[in-house]
Amino acid sequence: MSNTRIKRGSSPPRRPARTPKKRRKVQTSRLNAIINALPISPQRLQKVANWTIGLSLFAVAGLAAHATGVTAKMDEEYAQAVGRAGFQVKKVEVVGADRIDRLKVYDIALAQKDRSMAAVDLDGVRGDLMRYGWIKDARVSRRLPDTLVVDIVERTPAAIWQHNNRLSLIDEKGVVLESVTVATMPDLPLVIGPKANQRSQDLDRLLAEASSLKELLAGATWVGNRRWDLRFRSGETLSLPEGEVAAKAALAKFAHLDGANRLLGRGILRFDMRDPARFVLRLPHEGQVAPAKLDDVRAAVDAVATTASNEG
Repeated sequence: MSNTRIKRGSSPPRRPARTPKKRRKVQTSRLNAIINALPISPQRLQKVANWTIGLSLFAVAGLAAHATGVTAKMDEEYAQAVGRAGFQVKKVEVVGADRIDRLKVYDIALAQKDRSMAAVDLDGVRGDLMRYGWIKDARVSRRLPDTLVVDIVERTPAAIWQHNNRLSLIDEKGVVLESVTVATMPDLPLVIGPKANQRSQDLDRLLAEASSLKELLAGATWVGNRRWDLRFRSGETLSLPEGEVAAKAALAKFAHLDGANRLLGRGILRFDMRDPARFVLRLPHEGQVAPAKLDDVRAAVDAVATTASNEG
């Protein structure tokens, strides 16, 4: 038996056991956290986002079409197609026009270059109508197939304004309606002087304090842009003081005196009440008044004198 030993190779060293890798924690971004906190599902949110993007692109395309003139061209083609189909302005119906010149309204309403019903600028027609003095308000509408309806609210004449040798009809706010002549002027109070038309409302408030005199008034002159001279149908002129309060007080006093003593119609030329402390009468010369009227003039003067002494 042999004594030979068999040498065995040494076993390879053992590899150390691998430690399992730690899983990385997936960090949720703030945006995802906000999205997850919303009370709608991510799918619904995605649809909303898609619609928002689509509408934004559509708006951008519309702006581009408008900027390049494509929209205007499409509108023009549409208006022409509507006109070719028979929807063209052929008639104008005017409602509410009593004093106004209807031909003027027709001219304004039919001044459109394109007579297609789709192309009529209703706001533009109304704006042109509102520049016409007689028209206080207007409404323009379409009545298919071929009629424009113009509904008008007219201004009401309240006085006649005389300035720079011209006569103009005005309403209660002083808006000039149209020019008139002496032969065609209506029976309305006459206001005279620069900017007197703008003071017509002030005159109405003033006369409201003496309604008995309003029907006797022939005209009023705005003097120096500060006070009124009232002219009566019987020929007298009443000079009022400056300021609305002082003028109302003076007019009320004059109305009382006239009611008690009948000052108007006796031949006196002017009553001057500009000074609150004095009541000045301008009398006609002896040759300017008929002898039969002298007694009336003296009676009026005595009445004013008596009233003044009693108040003193």
